[in-house]
Amino acid sequence: MRADGHAPGRSAPDGQDAGELLRRCARDLAEVAEDIRSVSARTGGALRAAPLRASARRHPRTALAARWALLRALTHRHGLGGSATTVPKGVARAFGAGGAVPGRESLAVLVGLASLRLRIAALLVDHPELARDPGMRRLREAVDRGRDPDAVRALRALFRDRGAQRGLSGLAPLLAALLALRALLEEDPGAGRTGRPFAARRGPSAASPDGIGAARLVSVPRSEGAAEPVGLTDQEKQFIATEGSFLGFLRNIEVLSSNGRILVQNVRGPDGVVRYVVQAPGTAPGRPRNDSPPDYVGAWRELFTTDSSCTRSILAALKDYGIPRGADLAFVGHGEGGTALLNLAHDAEFCRSYRVTHVVTVGSPAGTREPADPRTWIAHITNQHDPVPVPDDRNTTPRLDPHPHRYEVAYPGPTREFPLCHMLREYIEHLRTVVPEARERVDEALAAYRGPVVRTRAYQPRDRAHPPEGHPFLTLPTSPSPTTVGPVEVPVRSYDSAVAHLCYPVRADAARGLLPGGTWLTPSRLGRRALAVLSLYEHRCTTIGPYTEIALSVLVDDLWRPRPYDLAVDPLRRADLRRTGRYVLCLAVTSEEARVVAREIWGQPAMRTTAEADLTGRRIDVRSRDLGLAVTGRLGPGVRCPEADWVLYGRRGESTVRTLVRTHGRPRLHPGTGVRLRLGTAAAEPLAGQLRRLGLDTARPLFVLACPQFLAHRSAGALLPR
Repeated sequence: MRADGHAPGRSAPDGQDAGELLRRCARDLAEVAEDIRSVSARTGGALRAAPLRASARRHPRTALAARWALLRALTHRHGLGGSATTVPKGVARAFGAGGAVPGRESLAVLVGLASLRLRIAALLVDHPELARDPGMRRLREAVDRGRDPDAVRALRALFRDRGAQRGLSGLAPLLAALLALRALLEEDPGAGRTGRPFAARRGPSAASPDGIGAARLVSVPRSEGAAEPVGLTDQEKQFIATEGSFLGFLRNIEVLSSNGRILVQNVRGPDGVVRYVVQAPGTAPGRPRNDSPPDYVGAWRELFTTDSSCTRSILAALKDYGIPRGADLAFVGHGEGGTALLNLAHDAEFCRSYRVTHVVTVGSPAGTREPADPRTWIAHITNQHDPVPVPDDRNTTPRLDPHPHRYEVAYPGPTREFPLCHMLREYIEHLRTVVPEARERVDEALAAYRGPVVRTRAYQPRDRAHPPEGHPFLTLPTSPSPTTVGPVEVPVRSYDSAVAHLCYPVRADAARGLLPGGTWLTPSRLGRRALAVLSLYEHRCTTIGPYTEIALSVLVDDLWRPRPYDLAVDPLRRADLRRTGRYVLCLAVTSEEARVVAREIWGQPAMRTTAEADLTGRRIDVRSRDLGLAVTGRLGPGVRCPEADWVLYGRRGESTVRTLVRTHGRPRLHPGTGVRLRLGTAAAEPLAGQLRRLGLDTARPLFVLACPQFLAHRSAGALLPR
């Protein structure tokens, strides 16, 4: 069954969907780029040809002229481009073209770059909310430079930067296009065998002689995936299904998806036979996966190869679980996890050891390969507004000759914004309320697995090729802390963030009037003035998800024995020995989990709001319509300064909460003359009122402490008896 619905894109002048028109143009340009690359490879091969070399010895005058013409066709800016990597070294040295021409890129790369621009434009037509995504913003900045060679160099830097790859983790619809463009950027002479991965309607296999070498292109070494058995917390055990059902298996994945764990369960069916259900999560944009294979780079590999570390991790989990040979298995997966499970179903050797009876994927690319066992029943369920299951490079037309055991549902769900439309909890709600017939059909197919669960074990996938994310700064002991949204690991770690601290001198009496009652909280003074800090954070990847943070705080003295020079001396001490700190007056965050953690763990008066932040370059741009606030401007020249560790204070009941924040980055101190804070006339309280009482709505910061990329961890708040 396929449910057709209209995409949210705008209509083109001729009545066609604008997004589809742009994608069609992008595919045409991609084919041209691959043709150019193929011509380059054949031209380089002609230079290497033995008959031409022999002719050069017999007829040096005419043969050398021919070789010179071929070389110019490869390297001239009016020819195939500026790269000579496909030229034999001897020929290149003879003609003085030993490498890439500085400041020039090959014609294939420039055409591929134009195709990528069109793909980005098509994606933004259908999903305008992605324009606010940090990864999309980095990618657009890289490809929208004034000169194409500059854009290509920026893309190369983007692919090398692991922090940028984390920021790009939400751009799954562009994975195939980015991967193919990366192949063009490598300028590998052997890449002439890549076929048409950039324009292909189906993803080639890495094992195919005409396919992409995916392991090479994603720049991760071929590694042996591993899986370690891990225990479940008491709270998680309460949500794990004890009866086999489709929604129960999906809820299991949702419970364990925060750190990418795999779940294997024994289910005793109505006939008394014990069968096995393997449940695998997908990639979670904006959350770290440490050394676990289900991450952004792993998603690239899953699209193009069946021999990935994620697939191997699932195999390792099944081996440890002790499933007997010939047993019946059902696979249920979301996103990348569904793709990895499909890879196993396509593996003939695996299907000779076990009988894969069912594969059910939610929000996963369907692919075109058939399962190794023709009896395997495969179901694909996708929200039509979810761009992940059907990337631009995949075949989106219905099959004329569908597999007799294949069931496909593409429904127009009410959720359109990405990544919300790809989240598993949205799919679960849609299966319950929007397409209940799909849930009933899958449950009917899984009738043999509808029974009591007799054994459950979770596994943590590992990738031995990578150290933990943020190692060694963020490899520290953690413990769960209970909150109303579930347990949260503390310290809370940030793997990719940007910050700008705007520091203002303010009247001491105005600062004192905003602090809670009690003589122990007094603002620190610089002469007769106190110091207020407006902190702007862009958290792209943290253990509680991505979010933007706007915090107003005042520097305060030691709660017990304030000293007049502590503010000048304290920064020289280790952060855990400091007596002064910043009392958080107001905090606005863009996610519910961040709001709950700030209130319940750190004792800070947090509220949830909407905000957009861009702090990755020299320009500051933070806006929030809900708050009626905008901070814009360009940072001037700056000087390096020590790591900006902080002590934050909050209140919980009658106690003060002290939180230690450690950071690791390259902060710089800038003059604040180029940065301006603007408040709307209807700006929301309490933040707007506090900013006005401090006089910040009309002032410019004295200085700005900025860091476009840093790591951080915030400890659990310690209660102080004051």
